[in-house]
Amino acid sequence: MNIRKMNEQDLEEVLLLEKELFSSPWNREHFLFELNENPFSLCLVGVVDDQIISASCTWIIYERAEISTIGVHKAFQRKGYAKEMLEMIHRHCASNGVNQIFLEVRVSNRPAIALYESFGYKVTKVRKNYYSDNHEDAYEMMAEI
Repeated sequence: MNIRKMNEQDLEEVLLLEKELFSSPWNREHFLFELNENPFSLCLVGVVDDQIISASCTWIIYERAEISTIGVHKAFQRKGYAKEMLEMIHRHCASNGVNQIFLEVRVSNRPAIALYESFGYKVTKVRKNYYSDNHEDAYEMMAEI
């Protein structure tokens, strides 16, 4: 997989990916804000055979970062691509002085939780009714890098 910075030309594929993966997907305006207005945002895409199969956005604010969205196309899951994306995010964060990375994950998303734990993430709190679609709780997780 080739991982590179996301650009506006990627948005059609990224929006389709978001709709496939998430019950409350980001819309075009979310991504345009991240790409063009948010100075703290790092948005990446993973490409295999000219197809965007993964996307992420991370906010890097001084010594702290937050992964705001990350996902891999369902047909490409369980093949190590999410691990590659996380490794790239961690490398970029470390080279920019970040020492803690945070994220939220649905409490029911066991595969993602296991992946994050393999990177050293630990649950720091439970956010009650975090997801607007079904009011599911989220774990806030944090890793030291």
